[in-house]
Amino acid sequence: MSGQTVRTLHHYHQIGLLVPAGRTASGYRRYSDDDVERLRQILTYRELGFGLDRIAEILDDPGADTRAHLARQHELVTERIERLRAIARGLEHLMEADTMELDLTAAQRLELFGDFDVDAHAEEARRRWGGSDAFARSQRRVSSYAKADWERHNAEAAQVYRALARLMDEGAPADGEAAMDLSERHREHITRWFYDCTTEIHRGLGRLYVDDARFTATIDAHAEGLSAYLCGAFAANADRQEGRGAHGH
Repeated sequence: MSGQTVRTLHHYHQIGLLVPAGRTASGYRRYSDDDVERLRQILTYRELGFGLDRIAEILDDPGADTRAHLARQHELVTERIERLRAIARGLEHLMEADTMELDLTAAQRLELFGDFDVDAHAEEARRRWGGSDAFARSQRRVSSYAKADWERHNAEAAQVYRALARLMDEGAPADGEAAMDLSERHREHITRWFYDCTTEIHRGLGRLYVDDARFTATIDAHAEGLSAYLCGAFAANADRQEGRGAHGH
């Protein structure tokens, strides 16, 4: 049931970590429900990297009950999840930087992309909504950027996101003039740094921000719910820009 070998269970018995409640008439170890619960706790602590001696100390603490163990394990598992998520984000940033063939040292990559900017996912956006020629031009552009270029890019992007987050916090509608103006500024920012971000592509980026959990997490790090706000603002601005074009403005 636990996935553990007989040898492992025998070892736990020998060191006193998991002593079965009794034995059958034929000599087999008999584990009670309490024994099974203790084994579950042992395996959880093992998964979290604790040694067997330390696990024995924790489980045999007279001041700790089952709820206390569950609370502790939940806290430790949550911490591990957050650490792994941070590692995963770091790997994604490095993969993205490698894909774009950035001429940066490892230290510069860590400094620049430690707080990942979603605009660095230009390749994926272009693959979804752009033509191959335009994307090739984009790759040539970003491959020439130096550390100072990326610092300027990150600062510009963060400024736009902060301004949009303030609007959202103030209750300004996503389809209001202020939000649309900042959305247009964001679209121009992408065009200036990466590729010709048409209104269609920008509308698609807004949908990507809410449909892809990686993007949602990055955008919402600025403010909870910002990804959904941007999705609405980008779409409203795209409608406005397309309407102007249709009327020759």
